[in-house]
Amino acid sequence: MVAIDESRRPTSATKRILLAVDRSPRAEAVAAITADTARGAHAAVRLLHVAPEASAVHDAQGRVVVYADQETESFSSRGVDFLRTLEVYFSGMPVESVVRFGDPVARILDEAEAFRADLIVVGTAGRSGIGRVLLGSVAERVFGRATVPVILVRPPAPAAT
Repeated sequence: MVAIDESRRPTSATKRILLAVDRSPRAEAVAAITADTARGAHAAVRLLHVAPEASAVHDAQGRVVVYADQETESFSSRGVDFLRTLEVYFSGMPVESVVRFGDPVARILDEAEAFRADLIVVGTAGRSGIGRVLLGSVAERVFGRATVPVILVRPPAPAAT
């Protein structure tokens, strides 16, 4: 859980946008697009990263080398660090960053309800055909189950380096 700066907390009249991001290279482009939308709507934004449930890590002999709580802290720390890099796109706007754990679709929908989001923004890689069938799409499942509007953003692929 991330501490929230109360001075940046949205009021009840403020529009609220939940931006759910993974740690993919496309996340920055999705954040930039969402920031433009939020700025135009005078909205508050909550950045959300959903990390996997942590479990203990064992070595080849079955000994615990990393405990689940240590792994959870590591996932949380990396998630917060990543979200902080995206906060720069929301300069001058109320923005919060949170990391949750578990099933991405369930956590996004739970967070949208808890935040009282007016809009959910989710990035999508834009897979088609067999890739979508085999791997599924968090974005599409959020779109199908959400009770508020959802924008699916497919930014251009990052330039190869």
